[in-house]
Amino acid sequence: MVKELTNGLRAHSVVEAVGTQESMMQAIRLTRPGGHVGFLGVGHGVQVPGMELFRSLVHLHGGPAPVRRFLPELIDLIWKREIDPGKVFDLQLPLDQAAAGYQAMDQREAIKVLLHP
Repeated sequence: MVKELTNGLRAHSVVEAVGTQESMMQAIRLTRPGGHVGFLGVGHGVQVPGMELFRSLVHLHGGPAPVRRFLPELIDLIWKREIDPGKVFDLQLPLDQAAAGYQAMDQREAIKVLLHP
């Protein structure tokens, strides 16, 4: 679909924020030659084949995702209903089902889980 939307050129810049092998390779392959892939956080066993990256002419940039730095403020904004987390969270569970939320994310049944009282 990205190729169709860009008339075959692919995206100039792509953000990879999932951290899996598949998502990293998809990000690289969706980026046009000379474009940039930005990844954040720590990947889960991600290995980028050197020759594929070399041939793609894609720039790969990454760094940490300091969640603890922003989390208190974001939780406060969500709690006050000043921002809508529904655009990020695709599953909501009671706090006592946190383990089920992690399991759903691990099994790729959910992307992000919102725990509530």
